[in-house]
Amino acid sequence: MEEEKKSLNFIEQIIEDDLANGLNKDQIRFRFPPEPNGYLHVGHTKAICINFGLGEKYNAPVNLRFDDTNPEKEEQEFVDSIMKDVEWLGFKWDKVLYASDYFQQLYDWAVQLIKEGKAYVDEQPSDVITEQRKNPAEPGIESPFRNRPVEESLDLFARMKNGEFESGSMSLRAKIDMVSPNMNMRDPVMYRILNKPHHRTGTAWKIYPMYDWAHGESDYIEQISHSLCSLEFENHRPLYNWYLDQVYEEGKVKNKQREFARMNVSYMITSKRKLQRLVAEGVVTGWDDPRMPTISGMRRKGFTATAIRNFIDKVGVAKRENLIEIQLLDFCVREDLNKVAKRVMAVVDPVKLVIENYPEDKEEWVETENNPEQENAGTREIPFSREIYIEREDFKEEANNKFFRLKLGGEVRLKSAYIIKAERVEKDENGEITTIYATYDEKSKSGSGTEESLRKVKGTLHWVSAKHAIPVEVRVYNQLFTVEQPDAEKDVDFLNFINPESVATIQGFAEPSLKDVAVGEPLQFQRIGYFTKDQDSTDDALVFNRTVTLKDSYKP
Repeated sequence: MEEEKKSLNFIEQIIEDDLANGLNKDQIRFRFPPEPNGYLHVGHTKAICINFGLGEKYNAPVNLRFDDTNPEKEEQEFVDSIMKDVEWLGFKWDKVLYASDYFQQLYDWAVQLIKEGKAYVDEQPSDVITEQRKNPAEPGIESPFRNRPVEESLDLFARMKNGEFESGSMSLRAKIDMVSPNMNMRDPVMYRILNKPHHRTGTAWKIYPMYDWAHGESDYIEQISHSLCSLEFENHRPLYNWYLDQVYEEGKVKNKQREFARMNVSYMITSKRKLQRLVAEGVVTGWDDPRMPTISGMRRKGFTATAIRNFIDKVGVAKRENLIEIQLLDFCVREDLNKVAKRVMAVVDPVKLVIENYPEDKEEWVETENNPEQENAGTREIPFSREIYIEREDFKEEANNKFFRLKLGGEVRLKSAYIIKAERVEKDENGEITTIYATYDEKSKSGSGTEESLRKVKGTLHWVSAKHAIPVEVRVYNQLFTVEQPDAEKDVDFLNFINPESVATIQGFAEPSLKDVAVGEPLQFQRIGYFTKDQDSTDDALVFNRTVTLKDSYKP
């Protein structure tokens, strides 16, 4: 039976219709156009995957274009981080471009609009302009400068460009329709005076184009066939088209704006301004804090690019916004890590266990698998000795028959090693167990082929040889917020919902091979969870971040 074809999403259907109506396949071109005013977050991953995914589907080029029209908030640091994130997600762009590449062309077009009577210089303050726009149910009030002579606007605009006026004292506005029910069409500002140096153009420009003017025209310059953006720009589409109509030349590709729903994930915020507050106010350690919903934060936490792309694929491309459960993201991460993460031994809440009948001066190396999910992952050897560490929660002095870990008089298998039996315990003055004493069955070594090694016991514990153990700092991360939608209430500061227990730092022990793992390498601490080595690690102090737990009841 022929495999059922995956149905097209609405954007793919638009493209297919355009191809059917005469668009040449060679003319298809996309772009991902971030503003370099912060680090990319989980919401951006959807736009990245949609644009670059369509590029892969249609074998079409995708530009990485930085819409750098606001020098007050933009920095090279953000440009660098965005490029790193897109590359890490596994996508390749055709060209790296900047809206600032087109400042002269945008200026020339603006001059053309003034000459055609379609733009004018307004000397009113921005708050007055906003007030005159009124609301959709009430006609706007025309600026007293709306009908000033063309030559006057041309002269003032040139002087604005030359830096003769103070920031904010004048603006260039498009002359469209002050009674339009669409507020974006009520003589929008095209340029404002801003005496700030730009991260690429320096002090060459004293005026900067507004986003709506620069964005669509940049798409046109690059001959982008489909300009895909989030739903918040749907009301901007008529302005996008109006601006395009003013410069369009017959025979060129006329770019088409279409909108898709933003991706909102529970327990996360995707406002750059609010993410900036978290950083500025020290709620987190930086943009790449593993609790942040930034791509760099998720990468540092141990999320894989494959998992994020699978997550976006499961979410799909929708026309309406909805809240995606963070458990789906964790599920995708866990599903991928199960395939790729190396299994290692680590104990995060250690208690010492002494095998009394194991020779004091003896040590041996036992063989264990690296990843049973990978056919060619191979095995490695880990050290075993008389004294080991096990998890404190894996032992009880007394327990019922449903407790399949270690208890006094009970037996368990030590993973890849021997069957042991707990005999007695030693406690401190507070009654806390300090040492467990056990015996082992010498002939029960895993893989030895003896009858004793094939004996079945119900529990298997992970462990670390005390003599060879390396100390590790383990950071256990939980949600940064205590509610699903921390910024849903307009009158309540989202910082009120910060989870005071979003991170816990504990000290544990790990097998010696963890000294050699690379920062970011995915690991499974057996029976505990998925972890990765953090960039804070040094040769003498290893730090591991918990990525996700081993299991969850969530079903996608």
